[in-house]
Amino acid sequence: MTLVRFLRPDGTLDREVEAAPGTNLLDLAQNEGQPLEGACEKAMACSTCHVVLSDEDFAKNPVASEEEDDLLDLAAHVTRNSRLACQVDIPDQETFTVRMPGGSVNLEDR
Repeated sequence: MTLVRFLRPDGTLDREVEAAPGTNLLDLAQNEGQPLEGACEKAMACSTCHVVLSDEDFAKNPVASEEEDDLLDLAAHVTRNSRLACQVDIPDQETFTVRMPGGSVNLEDR
């Protein structure tokens, strides 16, 4: 199991959950009440599941496709470590850290 750490936009810890390696990050985030819409249902037609990975975890993930890069151009608060959660699977490692982009609000806080 991998310990997935969800951070708020300000970098403070929101929650930690365990996930099996290979679990899709969007599915896990939605199950944990994180503010990711994923309106296109993983069809790479929107940018509503944008997240920011830690430097270490970003470097370990496969490079984003050209299509994903194009979609990230449409998202707000993009950083050099931005990815679409629908395109990220939880790796087999001890921890994996994800920060919600600026402007996002946990669904439980609404």
